[in-house]
Amino acid sequence: MTIQHDHFMKITLIGAGNLATNLGMALCKAGHTVSQVFSRTMDSAETLANQIGAQATNNIESVDHDSDIYIVALKDSVVASLLPSLAKGREDRLFVHTAGSLPADIFKPYFWHYGVVYPMQTFSKSRIVDFRNIPCFIEAESRKSLSYIRQLTASLSERVIELNSEKRRYVHLAAVFACNFSNLCYQLAHKVLETEDIPFDVMLPLIDETARKVHDMSPEEAQTGPAIRYDRNVIDKHMDMLAEITLATSQPSSLAGFYQTASNLIHQLATTPPPE
Repeated sequence: MTIQHDHFMKITLIGAGNLATNLGMALCKAGHTVSQVFSRTMDSAETLANQIGAQATNNIESVDHDSDIYIVALKDSVVASLLPSLAKGREDRLFVHTAGSLPADIFKPYFWHYGVVYPMQTFSKSRIVDFRNIPCFIEAESRKSLSYIRQLTASLSERVIELNSEKRRYVHLAAVFACNFSNLCYQLAHKVLETEDIPFDVMLPLIDETARKVHDMSPEEAQTGPAIRYDRNVIDKHMDMLAEITLATSQPSSLAGFYQTASNLIHQLATTPPPE
């Protein structure tokens, strides 16, 4: 593995989804060259490639052989199946994946040099984010590979953190609670408001202030509402209301059960003494 550039690198992106789109934009903004975008669907590859001045391909056999770093930004479930094909003639290149829950050594049977760049953020193609404040967790099989990965990642983000695969799994788990489950609650709030034709944007100041508070307070200190004091009168009324709300799914609504479980947990966390 020889990376010729002191700072700017030639990169191949394997993937063209939400994360790959944001990462491709950030790499180009930082001065790197994304030479090629591979996706299993040509439309997706071309859409991203056209945005960042890269070549598009949906043929894994035609993936570049001379990039400095190959970034695999795919769904966890498909990464392993593509590695044997990617490895042909590229065994000595530096490969990294972007997943929070996949170990670095998924590459070990196929590549000499490998690692991880896990940007912990929620990504959508339609909303390009600023990478500078995104925590990026990195790992590699050697100090040399780690040095190249750190150099690349530091050009994108001001917060680069070395973390092994085992600890990164816990970061990913925490991110599911902080992001995906929070967004589920926004969805449920939206459903509740829809029953009375109330616009969801009335919730935005509350959502924004809730997020701002944990910049200055611990989540425990920031928690408010009927559950923390276990106001049974309010909770029972809410449970009755939720029993009447149906979701647009084939399954019976479990809103009331979710509300009760979450309320119980909030109260338990508020009343459990901290460990000695």
